[in-house]
Amino acid sequence: MTFVRPPRIAVGPVPDALFDRAVVRGGGVPCRLDEQPDALVWTGGPADFPESLPASVRWVQLPAAGVEQWFDAGTVKSHPQVVWTSAAGAYAATVAEHALALLLAGVRALPAHLAASSWTPAEFYPKLGTLRGALVGIIGAGGIGRALIPMLAGIGAQSLAVTRSGRPVPGAAETLPVERIDELWPAADHFVIAASATTRTVRLVGARQFAAMKSTAWVINVARGSLVDTDALVDALSTGAIAGAGLDVTDPEPLPDGHPLWALPNAIVTPHDSNPPALRIPAFADHVVENVTRFASGAELAAIIDTSAGY
Repeated sequence: MTFVRPPRIAVGPVPDALFDRAVVRGGGVPCRLDEQPDALVWTGGPADFPESLPASVRWVQLPAAGVEQWFDAGTVKSHPQVVWTSAAGAYAATVAEHALALLLAGVRALPAHLAASSWTPAEFYPKLGTLRGALVGIIGAGGIGRALIPMLAGIGAQSLAVTRSGRPVPGAAETLPVERIDELWPAADHFVIAASATTRTVRLVGARQFAAMKSTAWVINVARGSLVDTDALVDALSTGAIAGAGLDVTDPEPLPDGHPLWALPNAIVTPHDSNPPALRIPAFADHVVENVTRFASGAELAAIIDTSAGY
């Protein structure tokens, strides 16, 4: 669509000055949803999304990078005439930074050090290691994975990426298609899970995968808890099949009080805060600016959701 006038963009579910300014910066005109907008920037969740949209709406921008909840709610498929975009990529650097922090903390035995109450020499930490020279498997090399690769390279680690297509990912030593993912488990030293949550990726990493990993491996999950079989992970951590896990997401989530993961010394759990509001909201506003700019000029939008694939 090409506009002869600035596109009219509604922001919902409530007016928001920050996102109105983002619309203006992108070349659009803020308006209300009942004023026949050309597009809608949604800042809420699926529960309060309108049941119907004005026929004038051709594009909806969602605030989340992972959109499985929007598919579960039937929101996306109920409006087939609309182009939907996610916030994929907007938060990539922040989440990649958190993944690197979890991985470094594990490899350098920070949980054990933080728990210590007396001077304990390094020889008492047999799995204390380094990322220099390590091969890190990145499962799902989208925005987060691609942001993480140069971070890892900066400290001397190589990346082995797994994507749906297997097309080469810039900076990765090798890229595998998902059909060859079983080659990854024994080959990599550590793993970062950053794939989309779909029906195909539920419990992508379970007992068989943990058994194939090196006993010194750390597994980091910054995607969705559903990608990892939690019971199998607890077993792998308890038996020493792998060295540890860094989890910003869990299944179930929130992780209940008393869950075995809380008591395991080789599990680092953060409460899904790799992308806190203080960083997330400005990043989403910048993403809105970019996509409004593209929409106004008729260019392809960023982070278009594939309604058949579910992400």
